[in-house]
Amino acid sequence: MNIVLLCVGGLGLALIVEGLLARYELLAYSVGWRSPTTNLPEGLPYARGAAPDRPPAAYLVYLDGIGKRQFRDTRDGGQLVQAVIAGAPELRVLGQVQPYSPLADPLAGRPVWAWLRRRAGLLLFLHNVMQTFVAADRRYRPLYNRAVGNQIVVQLRLAGYQADSNIPVVLLSYSGGAQVATGAVDELHRQLHAPVLVIMLGAFHNGANDLSRAQHVDLLTSANDRIERVGAWIFPQRWRLLWRSGWNRAVRAGKVSVHRLDPATHVGPRSYISPTAMLPDGRSYLARTAGLVIELVRAYVDARSGERASVAEER
Repeated sequence: MNIVLLCVGGLGLALIVEGLLARYELLAYSVGWRSPTTNLPEGLPYARGAAPDRPPAAYLVYLDGIGKRQFRDTRDGGQLVQAVIAGAPELRVLGQVQPYSPLADPLAGRPVWAWLRRRAGLLLFLHNVMQTFVAADRRYRPLYNRAVGNQIVVQLRLAGYQADSNIPVVLLSYSGGAQVATGAVDELHRQLHAPVLVIMLGAFHNGANDLSRAQHVDLLTSANDRIERVGAWIFPQRWRLLWRSGWNRAVRAGKVSVHRLDPATHVGPRSYISPTAMLPDGRSYLARTAGLVIELVRAYVDARSGERASVAEER
């Protein structure tokens, strides 16, 4: 019993500490104590995929789940990003954005966190979880959206994106990254006037962010994704009863399309991005997910090209 109480007490203390640290980073950003990080480690490009000597079909920004701890893709060893780049070489892909750091400061680069990772890895997990809830909190959400939205804008500019170029920006998010993706849309529109497509995989978000500036939202989900279902249950703005929430307004406007990836799970050996779990047709779950993402992006790009061609003909 004493051991159980000690564990519960320790977890409670860790949550309190993490909650304070998460808010401190946002405060440090808001009052200018620290400037967000813009430089990447030596040898890491600002984007991969399409060559920089000509405009890509679209820029794709990958916003990872709570396992994101460094500039390089970490949740699955970067396999999803690599699969998208291999299957759609016409895209320029960014995977370095830090969704859980308003200061764009990866956990892996902080000496204290490196020490904790060896001794208390759970705290690394809790840090990003608490950042997700700070991003969802109505008191901090506008500032958090602006901070990470601006981080995405800066990285896009460094990767070659030109404001008013009308090149689509795709925000591909996993799990808690959906909270950040939905919150970044307005900042991308304000600073870059970019058309934004949001693709959410196993989305965990509170449904409060305004999506009126998003061109479309594609939700990739599965009946076996319990974590996504928990998010839809604990956040009232996801309930149909609150019809004026940002999420429900987007649904009523026809901006949200749902795509089933049954029987994938949120995490584990049968997750959406598993390279070993196989479908009856011989594809891995990872290949199916990457293929659908590419299909959605290409359909959106083609539709925009068709619209521009029609306008040109009318003129």
